[in-house]
Amino acid sequence: MIKEPHAGRVKTRLGRDIGMTAAAWWFRHQSASLLRRITDPRWETFLAITPDKQGLTSRIWPENLPRIAQGSGNLGQRMARVFTQLPPGPALIIGADIPGIRTTHITRAFRKLGAHDAVFGPATDGGFWLVGLKRTFAPPVTLFENVRWSTPHALNDTVRTMPDLRIAFTDVLADVDTARDL
Repeated sequence: MIKEPHAGRVKTRLGRDIGMTAAAWWFRHQSASLLRRITDPRWETFLAITPDKQGLTSRIWPENLPRIAQGSGNLGQRMARVFTQLPPGPALIIGADIPGIRTTHITRAFRKLGAHDAVFGPATDGGFWLVGLKRTFAPPVTLFENVRWSTPHALNDTVRTMPDLRIAFTDVLADVDTARDL
């Protein structure tokens, strides 16, 4: 999931610390680096992008990567929508603000879906940098409901929205929300 890197609209918590223009610049370059690192012939990479109209036609992102609109709503509503728009089969959603992601992390997460219905990559701040679903059956209707996003409770809240699913956890990585995280 990725946002157009416009000052004041992306990485605003980081922007409060280092300035909105610097935060947007960091996000743009971090995202480009991430896309180069994780593009791999073993899976298809999609950009779930916002804002929808501008993001779908943006020249910032590689032209060879297919794009889908995130749509409106909170983060959970947008992630649930992304899962329904992707081709059939196991799918992972990752954030674009995690400098440590490598193809080995993605490979491990997909492997976890072999024996599990869902997988999470926990973040050091209590959230998560990756969520994946096997997608062999419809997700729970409660998926991503009542999650306290951008808090230390985000991962635990999200796990609770998946009753009866076999859940695995993979590598813990750090995302960048503030200057201290840099």
